[in-house]
Amino acid sequence: MMRQGTHQFVVSTRGRGFYEITDSVIAWVRQSGIRSGLLTLHLRHTSASLLIQENADPGVRRDLERFFSRLIPDGDPLFEHTAEGEDDMPAHVRTALTAVNLSLPIVDSQPALGTWQGIYVWEHRLHPHSRHVAAHFIGE
Repeated sequence: MMRQGTHQFVVSTRGRGFYEITDSVIAWVRQSGIRSGLLTLHLRHTSASLLIQENADPGVRRDLERFFSRLIPDGDPLFEHTAEGEDDMPAHVRTALTAVNLSLPIVDSQPALGTWQGIYVWEHRLHPHSRHVAAHFIGE
């Protein structure tokens, strides 16, 4: 029998960086009782991203942050939109270059992630924020 469910994850960030939500997502999927289907996650913000990335070596996440800092530096005079500080527009550009949506198959009551894959909220702002991830599953 086909079922659906929704949930909202709230992620409190301490500023720019990666915040893993894999365990929370897995726990919610298992608690839902769904065995197979599709999970959609949507980050409801324009200055943070949602992504799947390696969760074994933290150097990968540090390298990504250094790369994006070089590609889109805070305070770049190119940007007009600085209403909330020098990291304002760079945060929006980082989001535009990454993603705010993920779709994951659910197989055997869990998201079909690879061995070293984790689900992250990538905070692009320098200051703490409360980020909201809307979740929806459909399946059986």
